Amino acid sequence: MAATPSPIGNILITGASSGIGEALARDYAGPGRFLALSGRNKKRLEAVAQACRAFGAEVEAKPVDVTKRGALADWIADIDARHPLDLVIANAGTSSGSGGRGENEDQARDIFTVNMAGVLNTVWPVIEPMRARRRGQIAIISSVAAFRGLPGAPAYAASKAAVKVYGEGLRGWLAADEVKVSVVCPGFVRTRMTENNVYPMPFLMDADKAARIIRRGLERNKARIAFPWPMYAAAWFLGTLPPGWTDWLFRKMPKKD
Repeated sequence: MAATPSPIGNILITGASSGIGEALARDYAGPGRFLALSGRNKKRLEAVAQACRAFGAEVEAKPVDVTKRGALADWIADIDARHPLDLVIANAGTSSGSGGRGENEDQARDIFTVNMAGVLNTVWPVIEPMRARRRGQIAIISSVAAFRGLPGAPAYAASKAAVKVYGEGLRGWLAADEVKVSVVCPGFVRTRMTENNVYPMPFLMDADKAARIIRRGLERNKARIAFPWPMYAAAWFLGTLPPGWTDWLFRKMPKKD
């Protein structure tokens, strides 16, 4: 069952057709809540929208690609003009998986475009309106992979590191205008992105549980929402070690075909 709506009334979520985005949409859905949902899969997105409407939320869903800067900006501006946004969650992301030989060139370029440019395309259309209103909140979905370059997923780790640092900088910049920014760093979450992984995924978590953790963190205006804590602690610690040590460690890890 969806939770009781908080004072936040108008929410926009990208990548809402599956995974964490879908779970967040369902968790926030309820009477008095307006949800603007986007995702690349029209059929799945509409199914999520219908589920959220069943919880009592007003929903507008549109299959907008976050890499299309102009189209996304127009959609967000139209939504914000009619429903001034209280919370924007830049969630859309992609990966080629981790382990094994890493990403090929096309995968690497696609990952950077979606995970980095997609975040910029999502947050910039709302920065100035939120600053003018002197209220609002932005959540950027990064990953625990952001704390150390991963030889099996170099573009994914780098793109998530970039948006993590970018969000941390935005938080400091926008604080003077009373706009909140949080960076979310999940570990392994059971989603379409991870369902084909055949290697061990420590502390694998259901998307619904991840959504609840993210929501609680946003309600507390946490700068960094990282979970589960053992995975976060391990990732943070690996990032502090000399590369010579961690290079050896990663060579010993299981490979993905």
